Amino acid sequence: MNILKYILIAFAVIIVIALVTAIFIKKEYSVERDITINKSKDSVYNYIKYLKNQNNYSKWASMDVNMKKEFKGIDGTVGFVSAWDSEKNEVGKGEQTIKAMVENESIDYTIHFIRPFDSYSDAYMTVEQGLNNQTKVRWGFVGKMKYPTNIMLLFMNMDKMIGNDLSTGLTNLKAILDK
Repeated sequence: MNILKYILIAFAVIIVIALVTAIFIKKEYSVERDITINKSKDSVYNYIKYLKNQNNYSKWASMDVNMKKEFKGIDGTVGFVSAWDSEKNEVGKGEQTIKAMVENESIDYTIHFIRPFDSYSDAYMTVEQGLNNQTKVRWGFVGKMKYPTNIMLLFMNMDKMIGNDLSTGLTNLKAILDK
């Protein structure tokens, strides 16, 4: 009986330490990658503003060829929704909605992940005119983890996890648009 009592006390202490630690850990994360494409700003923007085109370059879209996709609204306009449903946990189920657009400048999205866990993140893509008819494209995510689940940020490198996928998507985008 004494051993069980000590095990339960040790377990309770670990939980309390984790909960107290989570109070002091950041809750927000942001990840951004960029790439330069050899096309004009308006032609790049006119491609990326359509969410359906993400199926051509996003790493996540290519992770499950059997993923169910559903679209609601008029693509390339505020309010358009691109939804997906995959049996693969790496892809899961969710939807992305265009929430704001500045013509030839930026597109802001809200992403609702439904499965494997329910959460929301914001994402964006921006275009910036460079030299010699080149365009810098930035793709980023901003998210927040609620207390006490924010303690997972101690063990997760969001920049590496999401950043590598963003880099892959931007490299794919460049290959498509530089043709």
